[in-house]
Amino acid sequence: MDILKVENLKKIYGQGENAVHALDGISFCVEKGEFVAIVGPSGSGKSTLLHILGGVDIPSSGKVYMDGQDVFAQNEEQLAIFRRRQVGLIYQFYNLIPVLNVKENLTLPILMDGRKINEERLQEMIHTLRLEGREKHLPNQLSGGQQQRVSIGRALMNAPAVVLADEPTGNLDSKNSQEIMELLKESNRKYHQTLIMITHDENIALQADRIIAIEDGRITRDEVMRG
Repeated sequence: MDILKVENLKKIYGQGENAVHALDGISFCVEKGEFVAIVGPSGSGKSTLLHILGGVDIPSSGKVYMDGQDVFAQNEEQLAIFRRRQVGLIYQFYNLIPVLNVKENLTLPILMDGRKINEERLQEMIHTLRLEGREKHLPNQLSGGQQQRVSIGRALMNAPAVVLADEPTGNLDSKNSQEIMELLKESNRKYHQTLIMITHDENIALQADRIIAIEDGRITRDEVMRG
């Protein structure tokens, strides 16, 4: 079953002869539980695509359906709820709140949504992230790999339908990169969460179920690696 459907997505910045076509008619579907790597050179439109999928940016034209719902047919309030509940965003720069400790950073999306924290899930997440004993640590008391694990946990705490990761290992050494990849793949398997990841790293892309290559705002390759 398709969890995500993208139809003729276009994003144009500027006007007239200064117009830049960041996305130029992109269409594809993603099945529930699939792990898709999006690759392509800098400036190809990868991050723009990811931000539109997450409802952070708005397309110039085209449609995005998440779980059968037309994402951009929603009003601002509905879109904010969609972002909090349906999408987990992981960035290269961890975007943690510096004055909040690990536990508070992990549970922030749930508290912002006015919902009760599932303590069992929180403890399971802390165990999976290997952050036991660090629950009260502030971000500046953690290593880069630990901070990235917290940002991943924060994205997963709400059990979103789709996890969108923008170069999540870009700031990490090879050991931490592989640990983060194992963690993301484990959550992909364990929670059957759909994972869409931008990466420049060919070794990481090859771990995905499918690779979509983008160049100049268009899909140039869409290849299933494993079914």
